[in-house]
Amino acid sequence: MKTPEFSARQTLSTTQKLFLLAFLVISGGLVYLDWFGYLLGFVGLAMITYTVVTLLKLSVVGRFMLGQSPVISLSADEVAALDENTLPKYTILVPLYREAIVLPALADHLCKLDYPTNQLEIFLLLESDDTETIGALKKIDLPSHFHQITIPDTVPKTKPKACNVGLERATGEYVVIYDAEDRPDPDQLKKAILAFRHHHGSRYTCFQAKLDFYNPRQNLLTKLFALEYAFWFELLLPSLVHLNAPIPLGGTSNHFPTERLRELGGWDAYNVTEDCELGVRLKRSSNQVGMIDSTTWEEANSRLGNWIRQRSRWLKGYLQTYFAHNRRPFRLFRDIGFWNVLHFHVLIGAGPLLCLINPVFWGMFWIHLATGSAFVERLFPTPSLYVGVFSLIVGNFAFVWLSMVGALIRKEYDLVKYALLMPLSWGLMSVAAWKALFQLIRVPHFWEKTNHGLTSRSIHE
Repeated sequence: MKTPEFSARQTLSTTQKLFLLAFLVISGGLVYLDWFGYLLGFVGLAMITYTVVTLLKLSVVGRFMLGQSPVISLSADEVAALDENTLPKYTILVPLYREAIVLPALADHLCKLDYPTNQLEIFLLLESDDTETIGALKKIDLPSHFHQITIPDTVPKTKPKACNVGLERATGEYVVIYDAEDRPDPDQLKKAILAFRHHHGSRYTCFQAKLDFYNPRQNLLTKLFALEYAFWFELLLPSLVHLNAPIPLGGTSNHFPTERLRELGGWDAYNVTEDCELGVRLKRSSNQVGMIDSTTWEEANSRLGNWIRQRSRWLKGYLQTYFAHNRRPFRLFRDIGFWNVLHFHVLIGAGPLLCLINPVFWGMFWIHLATGSAFVERLFPTPSLYVGVFSLIVGNFAFVWLSMVGALIRKEYDLVKYALLMPLSWGLMSVAAWKALFQLIRVPHFWEKTNHGLTSRSIHE
């Protein structure tokens, strides 16, 4: 990584540690002098934060919904008109770890890509100690454009480190990441090439494809996950593209010109949500991110423990990204400007923070509802009460409604009613956030594995 000041190798800089220490000392002093006044201030600040986050997200999405979609749509005729003799070489990076069960399906779907194989190299990135996947790979007869690359058994053992090894060896003009369970649209590579050609000479350094699930109806957890992805990839990310704001990329199906990605230094090997960090770094270096109307189908997490592990890793990476890019706040402001700094704080920083404090206010709400607690009432003087009620009613309703809109855009009409249960997902995210915080303190670079291949055979078919 060519910009080590943005790396998550060190969670907090010395300045940040001193600032945190000063905050704790001052807070302790204020609690000692007037603990109730401190609680009033905490509640008031939290209510303002909830409201700002709600209004900014609604503003971002609202401006997009009232304007023209920035997602690049490419017709089947445009794709068919491509001269395959002029197509550049493409490198596909597929990081694998304990993925023996999904390996045959992965190979099958990568073989279905509509791209000349003499211009395609697929790197299967395997950890040296993953004997199960290495053994399973030996049993599959793969075409010659598939290549096994063994990742050295060194720390950190993360997906971005594996991808950096693949990036070093890539000979393609363009490069894309796919995850183990991915099923990309067959014409996705060609659509990415067309998008780059249409924007030749521009600062576009990445085109993100949309992500969706092939098992959204497996159980309630997958239904809520599908609604979340619908909001994220149909509304929020296009809105950020529309505003040219920092884009927290998806972990898969982002397409890059290889040399430009190398100039950026690839991925941060120590960040466990490397896609989000790279999206911020792209913005800081004046590169643009676009979206193409092509879909990669993934497996929605269908088991609670697995879901918590995956989500806690994502949230831990968001915290790593937030701290890393906040080491020099004034430089961040110079790099991306006031509004983008605000977007960064709200989308990258406030997400994990609100997940951490949500249980506190949910608890207050239910305690007051059950007991009519006078103490809880005292914590909410009139200004805080009005702001809090606005966030509770308007904010929650708005995000439930936007989840419905995302499902409608994707024509998943039978999932719309499940958006009313989205608060269940928000509750689970708080559990994951607290786990993420503990891991950030104790094992910041630990990559918690998400198990794939949990979907039943009938759903796969």
